[in-house]
Amino acid sequence: MTLLDVRAVTKDFRGTRALRAVDLAVGEGETVGLVGESGSGKSTLLKCVLRLERPDSGEIRYDGIDVIRADRAQRRRFRREVQMVFQDPHASLNPRMTVEQLVSEGMLVHGLERSRAGRRDRVAELLSMVGLDPSDMGRRPGSFSGGQRQRIAIARALAVRPRLLVCDEPVSALDVSVQAQVINLLADMQAELGLAVLFIAHDLAVVGHLCTRIAVISRGEIVESGPREQVFGAPRHEYTRALLDAVPIPDPTIAR
Repeated sequence: MTLLDVRAVTKDFRGTRALRAVDLAVGEGETVGLVGESGSGKSTLLKCVLRLERPDSGEIRYDGIDVIRADRAQRRRFRREVQMVFQDPHASLNPRMTVEQLVSEGMLVHGLERSRAGRRDRVAELLSMVGLDPSDMGRRPGSFSGGQRQRIAIARALAVRPRLLVCDEPVSALDVSVQAQVINLLADMQAELGLAVLFIAHDLAVVGHLCTRIAVISRGEIVESGPREQVFGAPRHEYTRALLDAVPIPDPTIAR
């Protein structure tokens, strides 16, 4: 079943076309990668999906909800069921709040757990799930590494039991040695919880480790879309081939 359905979405900014009749779909429990270089339209599409920008034309539906014209109750449901993991965990976590406060805030907003004890138990469960020690819930983000902060951000997103996780370049601000850990964590969470994931990145290699289907965007247009094996094995568009050529090869001699 299609959970997120973007159809013919167009967006202009001061006469410049940022999105050109974009189609994109994410099925329930599916992981889809949206790949493109800076300025390709990824961020504009993301803002339209999350209702931060209004498209000039087209349609965006989430599980039957018309995202653009949603009423108050539909918007509240959408905001709970669609959660974000942002690019920079240093900027996306309030440095004045403890881990417990950060992870439990969404539960309070959406009325999912009324008691303090219940929220603490849920925070402890989530921290364990993402590979952190529940005893650290009283600490603040500044005392954690970048990779640990991104784990906290993932726990925060999962706290309200979302159906769709939108990840906006969630490993690009991390050291290379940490990126694989976060990618593997997201894959584990997706499999364990049956989440749908829209993973936005500029690096095809990163997307290839996580996503079963890939859409490539260039100059505001989806130029190629298909299963991972097809996009990697037999790319049809020259832009996709250029992105693949830019992927570093660990040992060129072995590759040859």
